[in-house]
Amino acid sequence: MEGKSAARTLAGTNLGNNRDTTRQHNLSTVLGLVHSMAGVSRAQLTRATGLNRSTIAALVGELAQLGLVVESDLDQAQQHGRPSIMIEPSPGALALAVNPDIDAVSVALVSLGGQIVNPVRFSTVRPPSVPEVVNIVTAIYTGMRTSLPSRDRIVGVGLAIPGLVDPLDGTVIEAPHLGWRDQPLTTLLSDALKLPVIAANDAVAGARAQATFGAGRDVADLVYLYGGASGIGGGVISGGRLIRGATGFAGQLGHTHVRTGGAECACGSTGCLEAEVTREELIAAVGLPAGQTESLEDAVMEKLLADPASEELQAVIDRQVRLLAVGLKSIVNLLNPSLIVLGGFLRILVRAAPDALSDALRSPGTRGPRESVTIELAPLGEDSILVGAAELAFEPLIRDPAGFLSSQDDGGRQVPST
Repeated sequence: MEGKSAARTLAGTNLGNNRDTTRQHNLSTVLGLVHSMAGVSRAQLTRATGLNRSTIAALVGELAQLGLVVESDLDQAQQHGRPSIMIEPSPGALALAVNPDIDAVSVALVSLGGQIVNPVRFSTVRPPSVPEVVNIVTAIYTGMRTSLPSRDRIVGVGLAIPGLVDPLDGTVIEAPHLGWRDQPLTTLLSDALKLPVIAANDAVAGARAQATFGAGRDVADLVYLYGGASGIGGGVISGGRLIRGATGFAGQLGHTHVRTGGAECACGSTGCLEAEVTREELIAAVGLPAGQTESLEDAVMEKLLADPASEELQAVIDRQVRLLAVGLKSIVNLLNPSLIVLGGFLRILVRAAPDALSDALRSPGTRGPRESVTIELAPLGEDSILVGAAELAFEPLIRDPAGFLSSQDDGGRQVPST
């Protein structure tokens, strides 16, 4: 009898565990859909998940109680049957996104659904040190936090670094343009803010944002290439999954070789894409004063419009387009993406020479991976990087909404693995 009783108890425990696992999975699925679609109807959730309407209603109700979604007006676009209630990400569920670079520290609150709430760009006269970044972010965060409604909740911090980041503990292994090596910024920032902090390379963060909300949504194979103050970085989505590599450092596309005997690169090689195609060369060509680099794209386009015969600027653009095309050819031949998204100052080269890159990729008489690739532009500014940084913080929340928030309420702020 005792054996049967124990067996029944064990079976009941397993059943309970299975139910908890199923519930966690369903909550995660529903929240993930609401987040990535920035709002979805109950009917759409029912179709997308295969769950019945009462189960969807219960899951939405639980997510609403957790403060992660809100139910709003009926979906008037539904053409058949009763209008369905819309489920939207809660504007009060927030992540703090941080992106330090050589001339500024960018900080923003980002809500579920990828909406940037109040970005702040703190300019610096030189590359900031790790302690300076911690102090700047802490001061900005304190000001932001005091102005938020009491019901709003910051679930964590996403840190986008222009360099190599250890995927296990978030240590900045190397950010050469910032002069950082083996820096525990993730730990220091977590201690200062009393929040979990997750770090990744800035271009990888941008790729995640593009895949979730941008031009790369529903694209299985894409490359995101971002040009910033610290150089050029990349992120690769293949088969719908972010390529991480054996140790998490895949996507260093700025170090694609484009010129024999070229300029020295911070990586120790010569002729790398990021050493040959630089923001500084464009800044010098338009004579943009220090402190106005945010308006570089507008300045280049205005100068080209006002003076189409500007030889110095046109020569810089022609050279950079040619070398970027060399890099993209190698990337396309290696990875065979259907889409390349260009962000940061790389947008300028496409806008200034609209057909040059496409023509270079599709050389006459050639067939293969370059035939069908499309080039698109990421949104102007650093939005992709900040939204992608926030995705790092939202990932553990979406994976286990109730469990993650419960651990925070219990005082835990462990840094989840990505």
